[in-house]
Amino acid sequence: MTDTGMPTYRRSARTDFRMWLLLAFGLIFFWTGSMLRPDDNCSEDGRECAPWLVPLAQGFGALVGLAALANMLANPRRGSFIDPQTGELVWWQGRIGKAGGDEGRIHPSNIGKLRIVRRDEQDDEVHLYDREGNRLFWFDQEVIPWPYERWAEKLRALAPHIVVEIEG
Repeated sequence: MTDTGMPTYRRSARTDFRMWLLLAFGLIFFWTGSMLRPDDNCSEDGRECAPWLVPLAQGFGALVGLAALANMLANPRRGSFIDPQTGELVWWQGRIGKAGGDEGRIHPSNIGKLRIVRRDEQDDEVHLYDREGNRLFWFDQEVIPWPYERWAEKLRALAPHIVVEIEG
């Protein structure tokens, strides 16, 4: 099969800015908790005192930081591409090492609809449906590049029968 014009998209936890933000957030809470003395966490008059908040914040920071670090060490990957041999759209999530993770594939001629749902102050959602109206598993906004409309138009150029719905 020839070049389809659909770009290959690949992301990993190590290249995801959200993981780096979580790591920084956890380290800041942990470091701040290490620098404060719990006994100093009281009001001037001594009536309002919560020394237990300092170790709680430090523990919370350690937990968030370690979770982000563990995710970055495991480095799960996600993405999508058009298989040049079969012409199928292939997508995956949660690939770690040689493990395949959650994967799906469909030929563009069997795709019925791509729906993009705009959310106020939240991440947008992307859903892919086959011609029978069944939503395809593991295909969402994580496996395609932003802006989603541009990617959807490239997919529609590949298979003009695909309906692209944008809600919100």
